[in-house]
Amino acid sequence: MPLALLALAVGAFGIGTTEFVMMGLLPDVADDLGISIPSAGHLVSAYAIGVVVGAPLLAAVTARMSRRKVLIGLMVLFVAGNSLSAFAPDNTSLLAARFLSGLPHGAFFGVGAVVATGMVSAERKARAVSLMFLGLTVANIVGVPAATLMGQHLGWRATFLGVSVIGLVAIGSLALLLPRDTTHGSAAGLRGELAALKSLPVWLALGTTVAGFGALFSAYSYITPMLTDSAGYADSSVTLLLALFGVGATAGNLLGGRLADRSMRGTLFSGLVSLVAVLALFPVMMGTAWSAALAVVLLGAAAFVTSSPLLLMVMEKASSAPSLASSANQAAFNLANAGGAWIGGLAIAAGFGTTSPALAGAALAVLGLAVAAVAYTVDRSRGKIRSGRVVATHTPQHQETPAHH
Repeated sequence: MPLALLALAVGAFGIGTTEFVMMGLLPDVADDLGISIPSAGHLVSAYAIGVVVGAPLLAAVTARMSRRKVLIGLMVLFVAGNSLSAFAPDNTSLLAARFLSGLPHGAFFGVGAVVATGMVSAERKARAVSLMFLGLTVANIVGVPAATLMGQHLGWRATFLGVSVIGLVAIGSLALLLPRDTTHGSAAGLRGELAALKSLPVWLALGTTVAGFGALFSAYSYITPMLTDSAGYADSSVTLLLALFGVGATAGNLLGGRLADRSMRGTLFSGLVSLVAVLALFPVMMGTAWSAALAVVLLGAAAFVTSSPLLLMVMEKASSAPSLASSANQAAFNLANAGGAWIGGLAIAAGFGTTSPALAGAALAVLGLAVAAVAYTVDRSRGKIRSGRVVATHTPQHQETPAHH
């Protein structure tokens, strides 16, 4: 695997850290700025809105630019947003800075996925994507706990300065390691990129992402009360258990990348079936401490097995606009985050119990399976199920990539 994938992983590590660390810093931010916890919670939403807005917009307007320059520019924007967060004088300024920090998130992963798949042979494309996402999953093991501790001991502003430093390291890595001659943007331009999103299979692939990861976030958003109220863990143990989720997510991501290179659609269906099973068993597994810890690991593994095949499927369906399509997939991921948390909250508000969000998540995973099945049927009807598949890359000689379904 090319060393340049390490540079993409470093950027993903910084993005994953800044995305999830705010959850652990909300009380500190609220106390310092003199606002309520619910008001501080809007800072999480501001970042997610930035991702949803920025992912397709930045990917589209930079369609004809060198992808190497685009990735470096996105990390410059990332550093700017986090630096402004560190020095924000009030809540309004911090909201704006968090929105700015979220803008490059989706486009970085979208353009990065195209660059990653273009640097490897056809049979290693999914593994290349999974290695880029390795930075995101490892952030949940190391980055988020370390940044949370930094914020608790040195103040929350120090956390965002630390994340800015990670962004600077990523900029240096990208400039040093990304090749200059294999990262030219698409000649299709903005109109061509947008036209590629009119395809029904593209929207079915994006719908699978929303439903599948909505299932994850329906449960994961309420994992702390499940662990403390149902499994009996102390509050001080939750950080370690969330790191276990990161371990499971990392293992699932790497496994999914390897399996998807053999059978992209088979890996996707298997991952979604596993997610349904894990979430359905969640209320039972939360009955004891050891099984609850196991459930957290399995949840991360089952969900992130699907990350590489889902992204590659979106890129495949929009082969003339790979950057925009894969960026849109990141926007779908964040819609899943918000929508899953909302649905899980409805289950609790309805009085179904602390573990009910997991069952709501299982229903969403079944919906994801249904959407994936419809996508498969559409492909069969159009004669797209065959021994090969078209995966978008930046050079014509790599467009035909044999794989097995």
